[in-house]
Amino acid sequence: MSAAATNDPAVLALRALSATLGDQRLADRFLSLSGIDPPDLRHRASDADVLAALLRFLEAHEPDLLAIAEQLAVKPEALVAARHQLEQ
Repeated sequence: MSAAATNDPAVLALRALSATLGDQRLADRFLSLSGIDPPDLRHRASDADVLAALLRFLEAHEPDLLAIAEQLAVKPEALVAARHQLEQ
């Protein structure tokens, strides 16, 4: 992955979304708490509001944030920074 892609908040959030959906427990909890159903998520996966909501979801439970950050080989702070950028 190029340096530009790893610095893009939407790309990082999409990677976090993919990792989250790859964990059935996290996926079920995110869908339940966000109120987004799978078809809607498929249509809105690249929407900045949805991506920011996912990152807020991860931030709300530090062990999940840390696990996803580790899986993506990024610092948790990078995910938090990506959320801030997506919310602007």
